[in-house]
Amino acid sequence: MAIEIEHKFLLTNEDWREQVSHAVKYRQGYLSSLATSSIRVRISDNHAWLNIKSATIGTQRHEFEYEIPLPDAEEIINNLCGKPIIEKTRYIVIDDDNTWEIDEFEGCNKGLVVAEIELSEIGKPFSKPQWLGKEVTQDLRYYNNNLAKHPYLEWIDG
Repeated sequence: MAIEIEHKFLLTNEDWREQVSHAVKYRQGYLSSLATSSIRVRISDNHAWLNIKSATIGTQRHEFEYEIPLPDAEEIINNLCGKPIIEKTRYIVIDDDNTWEIDEFEGCNKGLVVAEIELSEIGKPFSKPQWLGKEVTQDLRYYNNNLAKHPYLEWIDG
């Protein structure tokens, strides 16, 4: 069984941009988003995945991911997934031997930037860069499946 241990943070400034090693564009859509789990399809470059995650709030969740054919993923996102589609650029930043994934959202979630770190075990200590802000791991609004239903631009204006 795959377990994801992850922390999510807002950012205080854009100093992290100076440390970016590379960036990848993502498009993802949700087939299902229930109280117990979410099922999504994600496309990046010439690859696509089907992903199933438990809807557990907090740092630890079950996660299963399987590569699928790109044409199938395009068809699923375009015709079967709920709208809006999540569009984002993920920047990889290495800081103090930690790998940070910083997602800068586009479309209906434009303006939102979230940093995530995945850990190998619960409670593992990690250093926090100066550009790291408030932790939002426990805040459901920042989870991608919720951003697909309640986009950032709606809740910051309302």
